[in-house]
Amino acid sequence: MATVVAPAASTETTSKNPWPAVVALAFAASIAALQNTAVVPLLPVLQQELNTSLTSVTWTLTLSLLVAAVATPLLSRFGDMYGRRRMILGALALLVIGSVLAALATSLAMLIVARVLQGFVAALVPLSIGVVRDTVPRNQLATGIGVLSATMGFGSGGGMILAGLASGDFHLAFWIMGGISLVAAVVVAVLVRDGAPAGKGRPDLLGAALLAAWLVALMLAVSEGGSWGWTSAGVLGLFAAAVLLAAVWVVVELRVAEPLVEMSMLVHRGTVGATVSSMLLGFSFFTIMTGMSGFAQAPAGAGGFGASTLQVGLYLLPSTLFMLVISLFAGRFMRTFQASTMVSAGSAVTGLGGLWLVLSHDGPADLYVAASLMGIGLGVGYAALGTMAVEHVDPAKTAVAAGVNALVRIVGASTAGAVIAALLAAQPGVAGYQWVFGVAAAAGAVAALFAAVYGALNRRPAVTAPSAR
Repeated sequence: MATVVAPAASTETTSKNPWPAVVALAFAASIAALQNTAVVPLLPVLQQELNTSLTSVTWTLTLSLLVAAVATPLLSRFGDMYGRRRMILGALALLVIGSVLAALATSLAMLIVARVLQGFVAALVPLSIGVVRDTVPRNQLATGIGVLSATMGFGSGGGMILAGLASGDFHLAFWIMGGISLVAAVVVAVLVRDGAPAGKGRPDLLGAALLAAWLVALMLAVSEGGSWGWTSAGVLGLFAAAVLLAAVWVVVELRVAEPLVEMSMLVHRGTVGATVSSMLLGFSFFTIMTGMSGFAQAPAGAGGFGASTLQVGLYLLPSTLFMLVISLFAGRFMRTFQASTMVSAGSAVTGLGGLWLVLSHDGPADLYVAASLMGIGLGVGYAALGTMAVEHVDPAKTAVAAGVNALVRIVGASTAGAVIAALLAAQPGVAGYQWVFGVAAAAGAVAALFAAVYGALNRRPAVTAPSAR
């Protein structure tokens, strides 16, 4: 297996057991993933109780993911400047506050504000990887990153179970989420210490604003294309704005001294395979999961099963169980297989879950099979994504590479809701969901191809991503 390069272990690392901190961070990372997926089966409930359209209520998920896309690199930079532990605790505090606000929400506007606050916790994953890099011995680093990544996948499945256990009561679901988040914050505060001193730097606020602007324009265009018309002035104008803002963002990132996202990390041969695979795997996962939830809850007359949120949670329970089991063996897998091989295999199996639902969707058994395939694929793929993203990176840029990888995964996930809305608007009913699952299957297949090809290319000569722009 390719070796992750890391700085020499510090005196603190060798004198103290770092694994309680790793477990604490893994627990927190699972909650960071849980807070998004818990909302998915609640969307029909939110639509009814807040008296709004499904397209509007979907923004409670999409906006949170977009905030996560911006907050991930921004808080990672703040972590380098002011200390990663401090930023982790700050993100968890925002999650607790957002959860309480969401539990008390009586309007869509109030809930969206709460979800925006919750979105900041996505930065916890790259921040945690940075802490692990600085505290875990070199020969155990891949295992530490694998545990973090795998439990993140488990948390994603756990969100669906949480929504089911709350029996569709979104107030109760957010109260539970707030309580768990508070426990995670206390555990992290007690067990986690920064392994590296804070440094100096300047946050790229202009880059963050431009990133948010072009992502919002793109998501709005995709989600409203079906209802406004793909050739309407509004949709074409939003696409044009997204392209223009994205181009300006790239220019700014190339010229600023300390960019929000280092463009070299996106296109270098040592990292591009992980970048594309991460984005497509995130898209495939959220598309299958959201599509399964919507299809299961659709009325029987529309081809669905008329399931409750609890039944949806049960349908998706196999994915959670498989991700939990695989997370327990993540370290052993990482010591046995190449990271790129695991990402490729995991992406292919995840895509297979979507393909299964394209071909067979007549009863609950099909959902159980698809959920199992998705859980196996995500458990294996997510366990290795973090390592694949950093194994060819200069040690000083490990946290930056992890942040970029988390960013593109979130961008992929955030497009899922908009794409599903567009596909279902163009083709309602069962046929529309077949398109949804087919697109997810294709994304998984392409992710597998990228991981395999770039994994093979990077095994030939030693490839190290640049340590500077």
